Amino acid sequence: MQESGEMYLETILVLSEKGRAVRSIDVSEEMGFSKPSVSRAMGILKRNGHITVDEAGSITLTESGRRIAQNIYERHQTLSAILQAIGVSEETAAEDACRVEHYISEETFSAIKKYFQKVLAKPE
Repeated sequence: MQESGEMYLETILVLSEKGRAVRSIDVSEEMGFSKPSVSRAMGILKRNGHITVDEAGSITLTESGRRIAQNIYERHQTLSAILQAIGVSEETAAEDACRVEHYISEETFSAIKKYFQKVLAKPE
């Protein structure tokens, strides 16, 4: 999946966890993308089986969409926390994590996560 698709799925996940229905306009506002761009992306995600859209326009992640979104969100949260732990500001850490989360291999991400879990668990 392309980076943009992952970003859309992650945004849908985050918005849905706020406890309300997610619509294309919500995704558009959250991401700062135009309504036509979001509409096209939702069509692609729907065709690929990552979301469903009901008659009222509410977007729901399918099992595959949720799995991808949760994976990307975990990468974002973990990388952002690691960057902050080494002294990067919260804002920069979040921005950099957003860039890296889409390109880092699963092997590298797992190794970084495992290493920092050990480091953070050690008393100083």
